[in-house]
Amino acid sequence: MIFNSLTYFVFLGIVFTLYWFVFKRHTKAQNILLLIASYTFYGWWDWRFLSLILLSTTVDYFIALHIDSSSDVKKRKLWLWLSVGFNLSLLGFFKYYNFFTDSWIDMFTMFGYEMKNSWTLRVILPVGISFYTFQTMSYSFDVYYKKLKPTRDYLSFAAFVSFFPQLVAGPIERASNLLSQILEPRVFNKNQMVAGLKLILWGLFKKIAIADSLSPIVDDIFVNYSNYPASTLILGVTLFSFQVYGDFSGYSDIAIGTAKLFGIELMSNFKFPQFARNVAEYWQRWHISLSTWFRHYLYIPLGGSRGGKLRSVRNITIIFLVSGLWHGANWTFVFWGAFHALAFIPVYLMGRNAIYKDNVVAQNTMLPTFTEIGQMVLTFAIVTFSRIFFRSETITDSFHFIGRIFSNFSYQPYVHPLGYRMMDFYVLVILFVLYEYCIRKTERDPFNFKSKYVRYTIYAVVIVTMLLYYDDSVNQSFIYFQF
Repeated sequence: MIFNSLTYFVFLGIVFTLYWFVFKRHTKAQNILLLIASYTFYGWWDWRFLSLILLSTTVDYFIALHIDSSSDVKKRKLWLWLSVGFNLSLLGFFKYYNFFTDSWIDMFTMFGYEMKNSWTLRVILPVGISFYTFQTMSYSFDVYYKKLKPTRDYLSFAAFVSFFPQLVAGPIERASNLLSQILEPRVFNKNQMVAGLKLILWGLFKKIAIADSLSPIVDDIFVNYSNYPASTLILGVTLFSFQVYGDFSGYSDIAIGTAKLFGIELMSNFKFPQFARNVAEYWQRWHISLSTWFRHYLYIPLGGSRGGKLRSVRNITIIFLVSGLWHGANWTFVFWGAFHALAFIPVYLMGRNAIYKDNVVAQNTMLPTFTEIGQMVLTFAIVTFSRIFFRSETITDSFHFIGRIFSNFSYQPYVHPLGYRMMDFYVLVILFVLYEYCIRKTERDPFNFKSKYVRYTIYAVVIVTMLLYYDDSVNQSFIYFQF
């Protein structure tokens, strides 16, 4: 079951009706309904993986209670490491077993030793495992550091772990935000519901009109990169930047909007990263729930910025390498993470990693300065170049793709694989970027216009555009489901 399907909206309508009209004054019943709905939603892909999320929930529920009840520091730490070890083992087996096995075999092969591939298993990656394991681990960390008290309400905790809007692709929530809301009574708020519907509409637009419409172009260019000149390859990776942003931020918008329908506020996950003025600001605006997770639960425990520049650079490098590996069991993601570390470290050493933390581009004016335009173009170019590694199937393909850009620099008009006019897509992307620039200060309200006539006109344009660009022959699954 995916967000951009009729099945999902029928499901959502049923859950919403039961939640507010049948169990309105019964928080416990609402939580049980959310739990059942979440397990139904997750089991729609493969019911067998429900056992994994149930196991992860149960283990961390009891571990947190043991951490809290123990006054001995060594025992508390032992229980914490048990949680970390369990979750990483779960994640490691299902996501990384074959990757490390194949890498081990390849390493021995390089030295002339032949090893059979008999160790490789046909392991299926459970959808969302990278997200919910990190979510339950953060709960154990927060209890260990005494940032919150563990709950004894198992069903509510299970609803927190499996909350269906953000279960399979985030945001990666913290118990201090989501669990606390699940434990408290919710009151229906019409304005909150309307805000949620607006986010759902905008998320669907980004997914259908931007991400899905660009998907066949990007797929064709990356699969057949050896047949295209540099101009087409640059076009392909540029459009992939917009595709992955539309796809992932679109999912997050729908998730946050859906949660609002149930009286729950999720954390922001994207804040217009395409307008970042350096790589550090980009990571303050892209996949915020993951970058802050690594900052709180890995970077700071490693020592953070304490102990001098050299240690900080080491910690930054570790964070980006682990972040790359988190995204996928492939050397392409490790290189992608290493590339971002190399791009981030100079910004950090110059002391410019936090200068844009609390403001957006052209904060008090309509238009950006020439300096800001240059900064945004450079940052976008750096991030887009890194996505060659992110999108390529193998590390060999990545370097061949890059090599062809620099060795075959010629121009040739690109022809859409389905025969559509490419100018339509160029105009769509440009208008999308301009519109997002206009709403860059209102990330939670994409239709923040006082005039209702303007709002209704934009609603109509958004809906018509989705209908025009909808293509049921395109793979409509979300990109981050594979992570």
